[in-house]
Amino acid sequence: MLEHGGNLRQATLRYGRADWLDLSTGINPEWYPAPAIAGNAWHRLPEPDPALVQAAQAYYGAPLMLPVAGTQAAIQALPCLRLPSRVVVAAPSYAEHAHHWAQHGHKLRQVPYDALDAAISECDVMVVVNPNNPTGATVSREKLLDWAAQLSARGGWLVVDEAFGDTALQASVAGGTPDGLIVLRSVGKFFGLAGLRLGFVAAQPALLDALADLLGPWTVSGPAQQVALAALRDTAWQERMRTQLRTSGQRLQSLLAAHGIRSSGSALFQWWPEAHAEAFHEHMARQGIWVRLFTNAARGIRLGLPPDEAGWQRLEHALTLWTKDKQ
Repeated sequence: MLEHGGNLRQATLRYGRADWLDLSTGINPEWYPAPAIAGNAWHRLPEPDPALVQAAQAYYGAPLMLPVAGTQAAIQALPCLRLPSRVVVAAPSYAEHAHHWAQHGHKLRQVPYDALDAAISECDVMVVVNPNNPTGATVSREKLLDWAAQLSARGGWLVVDEAFGDTALQASVAGGTPDGLIVLRSVGKFFGLAGLRLGFVAAQPALLDALADLLGPWTVSGPAQQVALAALRDTAWQERMRTQLRTSGQRLQSLLAAHGIRSSGSALFQWWPEAHAEAFHEHMARQGIWVRLFTNAARGIRLGLPPDEAGWQRLEHALTLWTKDKQ
């Protein structure tokens, strides 16, 4: 099993403390206030609510979408829908993509973002996380649509994971999804509802039908559908949150810069190639702060946003101690 952020049970077992400031996930620390759930949501089989699909299509600007039990479900299922293919996964990126495309007879290559243009002619499927997790790197909408057209012309796919796309609307390619383009969107990151296990896939009807058949019926719970419907329709909360997250993201980048760390990222997290990644991770853990350590393709540290002012002060204190220890 691959390692992910948010693994606080592991942190507690290792360090023997429970008072963690968890900055390891990049999930919005201010989650959408879930409305009261109708009682029958717990009783009825969760058949898909057309209103939820319509709200998602309006929010993401996509003509057709399929609700899934988190984009993880689609990431695991999509490789099963193709015969063995030449697959390029942009690297570094969310490790689950490469993990699952490496199975089912596919021939996998992981290619750096700056070499994807050259790789497009040598693959049948390309997977791009945009904005990237963990680095925050982005590929322009125009470039992605060009790649999708090239792949589609020979029966290929471009899979674009926009899990962190809610604060980078200008880069989204969900609105249109021509043949060969598959876009993944997550309710968990921006809305802070990772426990809901809900995402959406935008693609052409035939592919969505095949994906739905593979995943089976009742994939999204009734309570999840009700909460997500309210969140997707709440434009006032969405606009306020985008402004708030951009401000917080800039604050985090500035705080790191004040301690000699040049980072990049998104409104929800910052990342940098830390030369002493293990030591930094250990230092922060000793301060009760759980951060995301990367030691493979993306060797570095990712930090999410603190949830409150006390969290910001705690992070600043830990960074000050780290800077002093290095001097």
